[in-house]
This record gives sequence, structure tokens and C-alpha cells, in this order.
Amino acid sequence: MIKLCRPVSFFLLFLIMMVPFTGCNIARQAQQASNLANCDFRIRSVEKVNLAGVELQYIRSVSDLQLSDVALILAGFTSPVFPLSLQLNLEGRNPNTTAAGLNRLEWILFIDDIQMTSGILDQPVTIPALSTSAIPVQVGLDLKTVLSGKSSTAMLNFCMNLAGVGNMPTRFKIKLKPTLIIAGTAITYPGYITIKTDYAAK
Repeated sequence: MIKLCRPVSFFLLFLIMMVPFTGCNIARQAQQASNLANCDFRIRSVEKVNLAGVELQYIRSVSDLQLSDVALILAGFTSPVFPLSLQLNLEGRNPNTTAAGLNRLEWILFIDDIQMTSGILDQPVTIPALSTSAIPVQVGLDLKTVLSGKSSTAMLNFCMNLAGVGNMPTRFKIKLKPTLIIAGTAITYPGYITIKTDYAAK
């Protein structure tokens, strides 16, 4: 569950108290921001795992690779960059009786506790009341930069360990920092929330 820091909580409380004296739009923004504090998140799945042009999601072992796939991967080791892309599917769960929302989401991705890359989902997200909402995050990185200093064998082993991750992305975790915009004022959480494959225990 998201925990609001004290300054953020006080500001939201002030806004909610001011609801009778403000417009309906600001009141709705304040309510959605307040509801976000009770929401929970998890990594639901990983898909579209692509290494140097080779789809890895359904690969279970080296024997599943075609000769053309092997050629592309081997070429990646001698190329200036070794691109890895994937789609990380997050899921937000809202236990409130009204919608929750956020305006922007900063994220940091880890695989096997290695910080891989970071980015910003710069679009509003709304989680309906008493429901869940999918939040797809597109990820792209250069493995040669991330795994700098690692041998080619270590890099290949890392890549093959990603094969078949599909609906069991247990090696992944992501840190999130939401930003809320209320009455034109951006409120960013002061720290990151660590998200894994299961909802946090209540």
C-alpha cells in the first residue's frame, strides 16, 4: 500500500477540506489523489521480450533458437550496442468506492537486483473504483552498457535466463514515484515505492 509522506498528506487534507469552496474538477482531482494512497500495485507480466531482434518470450532453451536467431544474437556481441526491449505490465488495484488517479510515473527497473534502466510514464493513469487497471511500461536498454565489464558468456547467460519469463516475472522489480497534479500544483512522492510480482500484504 502506498504511504503518503506527512507534507503530502497535510496538503491533500487541506484540499479536501476546501472542496466545498472550489470547483468540481479540483474536488475530483483531490479525491482521486487521496484515493491513490490506498491503492496497491504489482508486476502482472512481462511480454514482447526482444534481444537484438530475437523474440525471447517463448524460448525455453538454446535448442529453441533458429540458426537465424543465433546469428542475430552473436552479431549483438560484436555490435556497438546490444539492444534489449520489453513491455512490463503493471497492475494497480483500487479498493476505494471512487476512482484513483495519478498524472505521471517515474520508474526504475531492476532485474536480478541489477538496476537496468529508468524512465517516465508521462501520461495520466486512472484506476476505477473497486477495480484494477493495467499500466503498460515500455522498456528499452543497451545490455552492453548495463552489464559493462561482464564476459560474453555471462551476458549470454543473462539473456537466456530472460527467456520464457512471460507470466512469471519473478526476477523483476520496479520502483515507482507517482506525481499528482491538483489545482495546477504538481505533488511528487519524496521517495520510490518498490513493486514486485505480488500485491503487498495488508
